[in-house]
Amino acid sequence: MTTIQPTTTATTDAAAAAAPALVRRFPEGFLLGAAAAAYQIEGAAHEDGRTDSIWDAFSRVPGAVVNADNGDVACDHYHRYRDDVALMRELGLDTYRFSTSWARVHPDGGPANATGVDFYSRLVDELLDADILPWLTLYHWDLPQALEEQGGWANRDTAFRFRDYALTMHDALGDRVKVWTTLNEPWCSSFLSYTAGAHAPGRQDVEAGLRAAHHLLLGHGLAVQALRERDESLELGITLNLTVAKPVDPSRPGDVDAARRIDGQFNRVFLDPIFRGHYAGDLLADVGHLGLRDAIQPGDLEIISAPIDALGVNYYHGESVSDEPAAEPLEGQAPTDRPTRSPFPAADGVHFHPQGLPRTGMGWEVQPDGLRELLGRVHREYSGPAGVRLYVTENGAAYDDEVATDGAVHDVERTGFLLGHLDAILDAIEEGTPVHGYFYWSILDNFEWAWGYDKRFGLVRVDYDTQERTIKDSGLAYQRVIRERGLPAASAR
Repeated sequence: MTTIQPTTTATTDAAAAAAPALVRRFPEGFLLGAAAAAYQIEGAAHEDGRTDSIWDAFSRVPGAVVNADNGDVACDHYHRYRDDVALMRELGLDTYRFSTSWARVHPDGGPANATGVDFYSRLVDELLDADILPWLTLYHWDLPQALEEQGGWANRDTAFRFRDYALTMHDALGDRVKVWTTLNEPWCSSFLSYTAGAHAPGRQDVEAGLRAAHHLLLGHGLAVQALRERDESLELGITLNLTVAKPVDPSRPGDVDAARRIDGQFNRVFLDPIFRGHYAGDLLADVGHLGLRDAIQPGDLEIISAPIDALGVNYYHGESVSDEPAAEPLEGQAPTDRPTRSPFPAADGVHFHPQGLPRTGMGWEVQPDGLRELLGRVHREYSGPAGVRLYVTENGAAYDDEVATDGAVHDVERTGFLLGHLDAILDAIEEGTPVHGYFYWSILDNFEWAWGYDKRFGLVRVDYDTQERTIKDSGLAYQRVIRERGLPAASAR
């Protein structure tokens, strides 16, 4: 049984009474939720038939993950999911975005594992009983290791295996789950994973990264087509991590080209095939000769551009770039000393510059207005013309939380981050960008990939020794936002 730090009614009522009046409200029907991913929270890594994913294997590579951490136990959500859903209900979440583990559902990429599938059926029932909309993500980076040993996402066959996995999940949950996301952040599961070597499976191969990116998109399109054939009423989509890449000096051609390259190899490499049915000419000029053209087969782009209903945008920070080095470089923190390469296949000579903004515990600059700008651009150029609903499916911040003597977590910086980005979404909506929902990342502190348990993003603190959960002040602030459907004025926070 999970221990949850109590939040008394008297305490929350007193806080509500002392809180400033709300001045900005969300549109009717706007969803306020939170997200998590299977490998990061479930644990039970080798129970009930589950076998290794690429992250289980990668975590055993010396130096790959901080402190040699792994997801064997994580937040023990596999055994404590009922209590975690009760926490979500206490926070008032409208919706919960979770992922299913391919390695649990199809161990070693083989036949469906009924016991593993049943866990997600029970989780969905628990969410529905709590009046929380289940929002399912099929792939959040946990490819079965056995499939990686057959080439992984660099192998075209993996896209077809992914379609079959999607249909397995629909057989089990399609009567209750109506919102389906194919992939989470294919940029990470191709370029960070196969090009940079920073994420599982840890390869450093530019050609493999580009093949993986294309095959991920192909798997997305195949799954959308197959699920649409099963049930036309499903809301189908994909989640992309996107950024705002700006030249340090817009008058310098070298800086402008640096921004173009990052935009092309971060944003447009996925947006253009999905929404326009082609890769942009400038992108192909940059990377086509590095393996992308060889991966594309006749008919692929028609499959990839199968119509979707929803686009999820994951946003954490923007980029200021130049072809000249910065006086104080902003290259981001590396989790370990393990050597990696740039995730960008053809951005040699691009340098990232600080913008003088506050930074999170990840070293990422806090730039809420970048979210407003990004959403407006995506709506104008992609989702709006296609009639696709736009959601912010991840946004959050890691800080070095401490438990106070009163047992609470007074995470002022995270609370400011959360409210600032919700403000930016309301700014975007007022400018005419229809945004339909927001998911904070993440509901719980969890296994943060190559950072292990060293970084905490959660609205709820997890004591990894005892599995005690404590709602942080940011979680209480979000609880009030959800309850009141609005935000206080920035000056009153």
